[in-house]
Amino acid sequence: MKIHTIHTEPSEKKGYRGQLLWFTDNPFLHPEEECFRYESDGMLIVEEAGLIVDAGEYNEMMRRYPETSVVTDHRGSLIMPGFIDTHLHYVQSPMIGSYGDTLLHWLNQYTFPTEARFYDKEYADTAAKMALRQMLSHGTTTANVFSTTFATSVDAFFEESERFGTRMITGKVLQDRNLPDNLRDRSTEESIEISRRLMNKWHGKGRQLYAVIPRFAPTSTPLQLKLAGELYQENTGRGVYMHTHLGECESEIEWVAELFPEADNYTDVYRRFGLLGPRSILAHCCIMKPEEWRMLYDYGSSAAHCPSSNLFLGDGQFRFWECTDATHPCQFGIGTDVGGGTSFSILRQIGEAYKVGMLGSHPLSPLKSFYLATLGGAKALRLDNCIGTFRPGHEADFTVINLHADEFTIYRLSHARTLQETLSVIQTLGFDNFISHTYVSGRNVYTRDSDRQFRYADEAR
Repeated sequence: MKIHTIHTEPSEKKGYRGQLLWFTDNPFLHPEEECFRYESDGMLIVEEAGLIVDAGEYNEMMRRYPETSVVTDHRGSLIMPGFIDTHLHYVQSPMIGSYGDTLLHWLNQYTFPTEARFYDKEYADTAAKMALRQMLSHGTTTANVFSTTFATSVDAFFEESERFGTRMITGKVLQDRNLPDNLRDRSTEESIEISRRLMNKWHGKGRQLYAVIPRFAPTSTPLQLKLAGELYQENTGRGVYMHTHLGECESEIEWVAELFPEADNYTDVYRRFGLLGPRSILAHCCIMKPEEWRMLYDYGSSAAHCPSSNLFLGDGQFRFWECTDATHPCQFGIGTDVGGGTSFSILRQIGEAYKVGMLGSHPLSPLKSFYLATLGGAKALRLDNCIGTFRPGHEADFTVINLHADEFTIYRLSHARTLQETLSVIQTLGFDNFISHTYVSGRNVYTRDSDRQFRYADEAR
């Protein structure tokens, strides 16, 4: 990375030069060529407050903003909005990669014992630190995250997110039945009050956002689901989220039908308890009836496609072509679902999503894939008013993909004739060394080739 000083007078604007790619609309609903902007020699202009001023062709940006004081040279790299992970469990990072034969056995064998350790704040702090660093090193700047039962797990994650200045979503997980005693909420009413206190403490503090999180229908009593729905509905005007799982595997769906025989289907369970709405994010959605997609569409809810996890646990396939049917086009984004998913890398996830599409005879194009990783994820989280693209006034979260990362990368990409072919190589290979820098609100918080790779926001000014 070379930094060229244009002039020495104080200025509030900085430029980042390189290839630029960002999306302006949904390529699942409109012609792909109308949904993105690409500049082979472009520049992103960022003001001192960490907001985007403009983006476009380099010479035009220099002409338009001659007061730009510093230009950071990322030529040979592709600059994109920061990646957005719509579903992950940071508390499962200590057991990622654990052997699984079925979802429910995997949960009991590895997941629940690991999550039970998060009552210990020191343990939670270490896991939060590791998870945030993994996200940033893979270019992820916003994530929709499961913590676990204990308030310590929520505080640890938000505290670390605050240090980096990232926009993150999490909350206390609500679970008062059908799991081990050391992880289960002791009192249903108390679980809601703890969640309310955490919401009031963290939601809207800096860039932090809160979610009401019933783990999934089988681990909450009807009373807890009812109270969770009320808490969510009372706070939708504040931008509070609801985050849970839906339709991941057949055994789960059968269990839900036994526990809630009055419901028409799994999605209807959440509807009955007031848990569907414009910031409801439902992970997996592998096995869905047409009426369930319609229900999500009618309520403005979003899905999280977690291909790595679904393949790893053998649960099912997210049929994005059903999700985006023209009669009920639901918003959806990409989720790593760590630790069912086997990597924090969104690049690897969209590579897996391509394979899932191929199995269903619906290839997922590179442009659609990178849309999901950026603006699509922002739309799914209802954050496209502030992140996910290079629109003036948006928060300057962006990542730098090094197209000269190593000898083989240079060799392989020399054979790519178009932007789409280049993107296909990046998503299919998904090498860890592709991400060279990650910026949060215009601050360089991660640099791969540095003695000190990570810097908190106040150190990265």
